[in-house]
Formats: sequence, structure tokens, C-alpha cells
Amino acid sequence: MRRSFPLILAAVGLCFSCEQKPKSSSTTETPVAKPALNKAPDFNADSAFVQVKNQVDFGPRVPSTTAHKKCGNYLTVKLKQYGAEVIEQPFTAQTFDGKSHACRNIIGVINPQATKRILLAAHWDTRPFADQDAKDQDKPIDGANDGGSGVGVLLELARTIQAAQQKPNVGIDIVLFDAEDYGETEGYQPKPNEEAGQWWCIGSRYWANNPHKQGYAAYFGVLLDMVGNKNAKFAKEGASMEFAPSVVNQVWEVGQQLGYTQFNNSVVEAITDDHIAVNRIAKINMIDIIEYDETDGAYFSNTWHTHNDNINNIDKQTLKSVGQTLTQVLYQQ
Repeated sequence: MRRSFPLILAAVGLCFSCEQKPKSSSTTETPVAKPALNKAPDFNADSAFVQVKNQVDFGPRVPSTTAHKKCGNYLTVKLKQYGAEVIEQPFTAQTFDGKSHACRNIIGVINPQATKRILLAAHWDTRPFADQDAKDQDKPIDGANDGGSGVGVLLELARTIQAAQQKPNVGIDIVLFDAEDYGETEGYQPKPNEEAGQWWCIGSRYWANNPHKQGYAAYFGVLLDMVGNKNAKFAKEGASMEFAPSVVNQVWEVGQQLGYTQFNNSVVEAITDDHIAVNRIAKINMIDIIEYDETDGAYFSNTWHTHNDNINNIDKQTLKSVGQTLTQVLYQQ
């Protein structure tokens, strides 16, 4: 994913502060009652961690590699094992370096009869270059956090739902996007007629134009990207707040009610990520839960697109905060 989303409306940074609050006749404001949390099953962070490690153990999941093919097969098997109907969506990705890659989006459908559906997504490929590292920049990264963590959370979520006596009252579609992270390297000179960001998020744009079910619609969607690092914080991402502020606020309120301080109320700049195509092309309100490093006011942590994005920097508590929050959100529907 890219650091910024250039097409965001300029007003998005202003529209959340221009609403006037009614004056109170008392100096003490009455607290707004939070909705009661329904009973939800426990999300197992140890199991989620194993799901991340299993992906990393295949090696970097770069399109057109053996590790990519083997991991894709593994993800298909696990989703079926956890009770999902699996659809594989093959496509060819043309990348900035003039290459073509055979890719596939992997979709797991849970409770297909339900008319109200929630879309959950992550990308499962990894960056072919460590272009943010000081060494071995031409070598691929492990992608434990950038890709692996979101997929690990969604696999564990599917397992959790399958094992639960009480199921959510909605259908769930887990979409694992391919070819998200094969964007241009630093210093790349765009060719004439290239669109900004066209080499990133290829799989989500393909799915948005060709959904796995004709006429597919979802009540809302949640994208997970880089949700496993130690000490990760999740601010309200700008494009999510443009397209689906009520969904952002619902998810953040649930996380905060559960006591997860990782979710903070800062509204930060927009990012180019897989949720953009889902919002703009598929017209589904999707938000992005993505790490934001507030220490320097910029996306992401210092493991981003480096060889430090490995299993040693994956934190079970971070996985738990995201996984339990998302589980609870589903059981609130």
C-alpha cells in the first residue's frame, strides 16, 4: 500500500469539526450510554499467531513464486476446513516492471443463505522488494505484518465462528486479495498515461469490477492491513472517514468498550489501500484498520517494507485486540 491517497476530498479533514454541538444548560454533560455488548466467543490470539507464522513459513508470497502458490493452496484448504464455501478468482496482474503474474483472489463464504452480509478482507501477497530497508533492497520481505497479520486474524475468526455454539446473525464473506503490494519502487518514473496508484491494489480492483457473485452487496466491509505489530496503534484513517464514518465509529467504539487502547480517536490522512476500490467501484462502504505510527505522525512502523517485517515483531496482544473487536462487531449485528 502507498502512504497517501491523493484523490481524497480536501474537506474530509474539516467536516468532522464544523458541526455545532447544542449548548448545555449544565456544566456537567450527561454521558451517552454505550450499547450493551452481546455475548461473543473468545478470539484465540495464540491460534491467530500460528496462522501468521504458517504463512511466513512458506517464504515470501510474491506472485509467480512457489511460496505464493503453496500458500494460496493452504489458505483455500483452511477456509474450507473452517466451514466456508471457497471461490477462487484467477486473474492476470500486469506489474510496473513489465511482467505478468498469474494471481488469484480467494473468497470464503460463511452462511451463504443470509441476505445481510458483512465483507471482511486482507491481502495475502507480500512485497517483492525491501525498498524501505538499508540493505538487500532487491529481495522480498517476509510480510508477517504486511499481509500475514490480517489474513491470520481472518482465518482465526472463521475458525472461531465455526466452533461457536451461537453463530452471528449475518453472512460473512472473507476476501483475500492478491497482488496488493507489487507497486512501484521508490524513484520509479511513471510512463505517459499512467494513473496514480495503478500498480497497487490490483486484486481488489479486479474483485471490485468482477465480484464473486453477480449483484453482490454487503452491509459494510472491514479491511485489515498491518494489524499485528508490537505496540501498534489504530487511528481513524481518512478515506474510511470519508466513505463510511459510521462504520469506523461503530468498530472503534466496540474496541474501546472491550478495553483495547490500540483504537484511538485521531483522524489521520487517507491511505491508498484495498478499501478504495471496494468503496469507489463496488460501492460498498468499507473501512481500513491499519497501523498508524503516531510517534512521527506518519504511516507505518519501522518494519514497513523492510526485512524486519518478520514473525519476531508480531504481537499476540495486537492480534487479540483486532480479532476480538471484529468478532464482537459481527455479533452486534
